[in-house]
Amino acid sequence: MMHRALISRGARLVQQASADGSLLACSAPAAACSQRPASSVTIPPPACMLRPLEAPFRYLFGPGPSNVPPRVLAAGGRPIIGHLHPEMYEIMNDIKKGIQYAFQTQNNMTLSMSGSGHAAMECAVFNTVEPGESVLVAINGIWGERVAEIAERMGAKVHTIVKTPGAYFSNQEIEQALAKHKPVLFFLTHGESSAGLAHPVDGIGDLCRKHNCLFLVDSVASLGAAPLYMDQQNIDILYTGSQKALNAPPGTAPISFNERACEKMFNRKTKPVSYLLDMTHLSNYWGNDGKPARMYHHTGPVSGFFALRESLAILAEKGLERSWQEHRELAEYLWKGLEDLGLKLFIKDKDLRLPSVTTIAIPEGYDWREMLAYIMKHHQMEMTGGLGPSIGMVMRVGLMGYNCKKPNADMALNALADALRNCKKSKA
Repeated sequence: MMHRALISRGARLVQQASADGSLLACSAPAAACSQRPASSVTIPPPACMLRPLEAPFRYLFGPGPSNVPPRVLAAGGRPIIGHLHPEMYEIMNDIKKGIQYAFQTQNNMTLSMSGSGHAAMECAVFNTVEPGESVLVAINGIWGERVAEIAERMGAKVHTIVKTPGAYFSNQEIEQALAKHKPVLFFLTHGESSAGLAHPVDGIGDLCRKHNCLFLVDSVASLGAAPLYMDQQNIDILYTGSQKALNAPPGTAPISFNERACEKMFNRKTKPVSYLLDMTHLSNYWGNDGKPARMYHHTGPVSGFFALRESLAILAEKGLERSWQEHRELAEYLWKGLEDLGLKLFIKDKDLRLPSVTTIAIPEGYDWREMLAYIMKHHQMEMTGGLGPSIGMVMRVGLMGYNCKKPNADMALNALADALRNCKKSKA
């Protein structure tokens, strides 16, 4: 009886004390409601992390990333499996075959980087160039600038041929530079998204072989939207990104090396400057080195590979030629609509225009930042200005992959027309 009375009295005391806020109310015995020990955590949980994730829907009609189809989103949301499970290796094998189709190559050394297009860019340079070797970079936009800096940082002797955004290099100009600088690697951007240029590629691979040089091509903005044939055009190293015409989320980057490139990178005198991007390890991780077992190198982005595999499957089902045709036809529809609005296209020659990313010369008298902000605010639509050397010169509209549809072009044109009507135009 006395034990029960003590419990009851203790419970009443706790309830009474809670009235002034000094203790929490508790129906349990007083001993069970003793004060908690002081926390060792001095930084409280941030308020933002106690709220649900919010991300608005946007029409991504810029140079990328582009909107992702539900099928690819669903693939990325599948349950995680181990990155070294046999089933994961099969998925990676599928990805390799999908990249070979997209690149039009039979190269065994074909894989995807666990990172964005920049990871593939660095992988290509770091593995094929050693400190002190000569590298030639064609710069007519931001991506050539990036490669030149990457090569310089790892100790290469960097030489450049430079033109203004939107201009292209003739094969004669390229050969003259190859003969002068005798590089081990020549870089060219096929789809220069900062200027909207699709650079001609035919014959350049032959010139590189003539001058004993590897030909590296960036196709991040063009793959799947404009014709490119890695083997036929003698491209030694080709890479792209997942987030544009391939329609997967950002974070994976297909890349392929032919036998000439493999001969160079696997007979180095020095190790590549990056362990993560070392193709000696990555070739094994992707089952490309002929060894019976794949060894742990890094934890690959399992969900990202699920999504990439699905995006490559969609491209295979549609067919490359149909994808190229659809992008070209929609681009021409968009180009006509822009000209009907009185806007001028930045790339004058239709044959040099990138089908996936169209560049518009900034209309006279308008503030391009104000126009793009207006379109985002009133239409929930992303278009962008220039990038790198093309800033202040162009506005960019990208309709690629899942977004490559006529209704989307009409929406983009209506948004631009609305901005032209409602944004201030200077009297000058």
